[in-house]
Amino acid sequence: MTTDTTGTAARDGDLRRGGPADSPFVRACRREPGPHTPVWFMRQAGRSLPEYRKIRANVGMLESCRRPELVAEITLQPVRRHKVDAAILFSDIVVPVAAAGVDLDIVAGTGPVVAQPVRTAADVERIRPIGRDEVSYVDEAVRLLVAELGDTPLIGFAGAPFTLASYLVEGGPSRTHAKTKALMHGQPELWHALCARLADVTLAFLRVQVDAGVSAVQLFDSWAGALSEADYRRYVLPHSASVLAGLADDCSGSRRGDRRAEPERSQTVPRIHFGVGTAELLGAMGEAGADVVGVDWRTPLDVATRRIGSDKAVQGNLDPTLLLAGWPVVEAEVRRILAQGRAAPGHVFNLGHGVLPETDPDVLTRVVALVHEVSARPTE
Repeated sequence: MTTDTTGTAARDGDLRRGGPADSPFVRACRREPGPHTPVWFMRQAGRSLPEYRKIRANVGMLESCRRPELVAEITLQPVRRHKVDAAILFSDIVVPVAAAGVDLDIVAGTGPVVAQPVRTAADVERIRPIGRDEVSYVDEAVRLLVAELGDTPLIGFAGAPFTLASYLVEGGPSRTHAKTKALMHGQPELWHALCARLADVTLAFLRVQVDAGVSAVQLFDSWAGALSEADYRRYVLPHSASVLAGLADDCSGSRRGDRRAEPERSQTVPRIHFGVGTAELLGAMGEAGADVVGVDWRTPLDVATRRIGSDKAVQGNLDPTLLLAGWPVVEAEVRRILAQGRAAPGHVFNLGHGVLPETDPDVLTRVVALVHEVSARPTE
């Protein structure tokens, strides 16, 4: 890897034509024309890659996220192999809440497990604010990556307040989110206090990544599809909106208190908002303030565009299970999704959720090449 860990050259490049800000990915996020439809995959750095399994052997997930050199190498693996149009920071959605003092672990085969689930106002108060010092390893990893990636954009990563809150209330993953919904409806003041605290933590975590040089961010609300639209609007939307609006404020130059002397970005970094099972929530999610709304495989992109509105780009939405169905099926689906994506003012090709561990990496490489070939546009 390169020895320039400052990220200065890459951030300067964002301010002039030809750097990551002029990449096909960022242009699509901003609803600007580009040479082709950009493509990347959620969980592109992960268990589908033999090189990932090798480098992660005997290293726990949280520990992996706290080693900058390891984070950088894992993040770069799919860029080298698949030639995707963007890298996404290797991390986990519970990294910032662990940094905020929550006692948790990521258990193999289970996911995050919280030692003391949130039940009271005192539990909420124990979630501390975070800044760069608490996640300095993330700052360092992003700077390493920005220097190494050159014109390839890096996507920052965070979990949305609702999904984080549900982990903390349930004590781990849940199929029903019963405790979450009971707290939400039964103690709404406590719920909003918890989500407001988590929104602050999430925004601070993303600010560290933006300051270090990421070219875009994605806010994952993986469990939002468990809610009705009414509940989403009442209990979730205000908190996701505060995170996304806070990033816009940062990049417009209104937040200066803890920023070091760095070039100001001329535009807000593109903000992507994604959830699973959110067909009935797409309009509301679009209102949260993102520039791009991720769509899972259940909703065709042309339908999603009508629900979200013509002022947002879309991201998605190949069913990840179909990558196991044979190339003729995959090719037909890729072509269908690209055709439907033309209804949107900007389209970033992706899966409708993450890459499954049993996926053949060569299929992903072929998908990238096919997307680029089919969507190629004449250049000036």
